[in-house]
Order: sequence, then structure tokens, then C-alpha cells
Amino acid sequence: MEETAKETTHLLSPKIDSVFQVLFGEVGSEFITKELLEAILGEEISDVDLSNNPILRKFNPEDKMGILDVIVRFNNNTTCNIEMQMVYTGEIIERILFYWGKAYTRNLKKGQSYQNLERTIVIILLNGEIPKLKELDFISKYKLIETKERKIVLTNLLELDIIEMSKIYKNKGNKETRKLLDWLYFLENPESKEVVKIMEHNEGVKKAKEKLEKISNDPLMQRIADWKEKYVIEMNTTKIDGYNEGHKEGFDVGHKQGIEQGIEQGIEQGIEQGKKQGEINEKKEIAKKLKEKNLTLKEISEITGLSIDEIKKL
Repeated sequence: MEETAKETTHLLSPKIDSVFQVLFGEVGSEFITKELLEAILGEEISDVDLSNNPILRKFNPEDKMGILDVIVRFNNNTTCNIEMQMVYTGEIIERILFYWGKAYTRNLKKGQSYQNLERTIVIILLNGEIPKLKELDFISKYKLIETKERKIVLTNLLELDIIEMSKIYKNKGNKETRKLLDWLYFLENPESKEVVKIMEHNEGVKKAKEKLEKISNDPLMQRIADWKEKYVIEMNTTKIDGYNEGHKEGFDVGHKQGIEQGIEQGIEQGIEQGKKQGEINEKKEIAKKLKEKNLTLKEISEITGLSIDEIKKL
């Protein structure tokens, strides 16, 4: 039986990674993706290729917890990975560097010279803030530079751009960032009165909203977005609950071992134990909620990493 779209009283949030990926990564979105990239990078882009992205409008249980990024090749010599990150994790900086390294080396085919390596940019749009970047603006950019004397950029082949969405209303912007703020206001709330005004002078945002309206009436995208929204809420909740419970258990272990082997060693082991227990508790909580949603044991096992026997006992 063919699915029909339910009536939408509001647009799907473009901050949901699946929606963001279809909006900016689907072939046919070249113009709006070019406009977004020019606003972020502050440079002119002549052509955009989105053909390296997978087929985006599909629902695969194995992809539910995967990283959904948009792969853009532009000006025939630059690869850019754009990721919308809804759940903040403490190791996000390390993960950004890891994915930049993979994207950078992917351009070099076996037997080619290192001179064939191309400029690679990773852009993270984070639905939150990074504590160590607290004093910085809503967008911060990073390259490899000499830090001791002259601050010379070692290479232009690497660039990391981090956008912290929660900071955008703290900054009215200037001539350089105004166009980017227009896009970020759209991503934050595409139905706001402010976005209606922005559409009067920003053709890219206008076309992006038109496509978002079509996406929001796609029954498959409605299902995926609904699942993603629930997943983000559950992840944020279980991270807190899992950490608290794991921290308590870790403290108890640390206390006992501290008596037997010395306080310092016990605390260190207790913290490590607590961290591991917190991760286990988090997976179990997610598995419980997925069982309530009638996912199969195999799907839950693939998503959480728990064994089927472990899931049956929950």
C-alpha cells in the first residue's frame, strides 16, 4: 500500500541530520549548497558536485546511528564534508580530526604522488557549544600554523570550520558574517518571521525553504525525521542518566579499591570503571526504548552493540 503524507502544520527541522543531508546533499541542490558554502567559507565558488553522496531518501536501520554528512566537491579541486551534529559528545574535536584525515587521504589513489592530495575542508554545525571555545564567536576556523613566532600557515590543504548554533543570537553579525547568520537563522527556525524577511533578499535561503517544504511532505522523510527527533531526545536523556549511575558505581569501586590498594589508585580505577559502566547503562537504556518501538532484536543489536541475549534480558 502506497504511503501518503500526513498533513504538516510545520516544516521538518533542517537541523535533523537526515533532513539536512537531503536538503543540501541531494543532486539538484547545487545552488543552495553553493550559497551556504560561500557564506561559511567567505570565498567564491564556481561549481558544485554532489554526486559523491549516497542515495539519501532511504530508511536503513543500520544507518540510524551513523554519521550523516554531506560530501561536496567544488571548484574542481576541493573536497568539503559538512556535518550537522545534534548530540554533543565530549570527544567531538578528536572525531572531527579523524574524519578530516579520512577525507584527505581518500583523494589519493594507489600509486599517485602526494602532490595529488587536494584541499579538504570539514565543516561541523553543532547544536550546542564546545566548552573550550566558550570565548569565541559562533564560527571558528582552524588551519595548521606556526605557533612560536610568525604564525605562518603551513598549508592551505587543511581547514576545519566549527559553527556553534546556540551562539547565533548572541551576535548581531558584521558585514563578513551577516550572510552566514541568515542561513543559520533558517536552519534554527525556518518558519520564523525573521526568515520570511531574509527570503526577500536571499535567493539561496528562499530556494532552500521551498525545497524544505517539499521534503516536509515526503512521507518517508516524515518517518525518518520523527525517529531522529525521538532518538536525539533519548540520547541526551540516557547520556545524563547513564553518566550519573556509572559515576556512582565507579565511586563505590574506587572507594573499596582505595582501602585495599591506596586511595589514589582506587579513585583512578573507579573513574575508569564508572565510565565503562555508564556506557553500558546508556546502551541498555537505548535498547529498552527501541524494544518499546517494536524494532527487531537483530536491529537493536546492530544499533547498540549489545548481544541478542543481553537484549532479551532487559
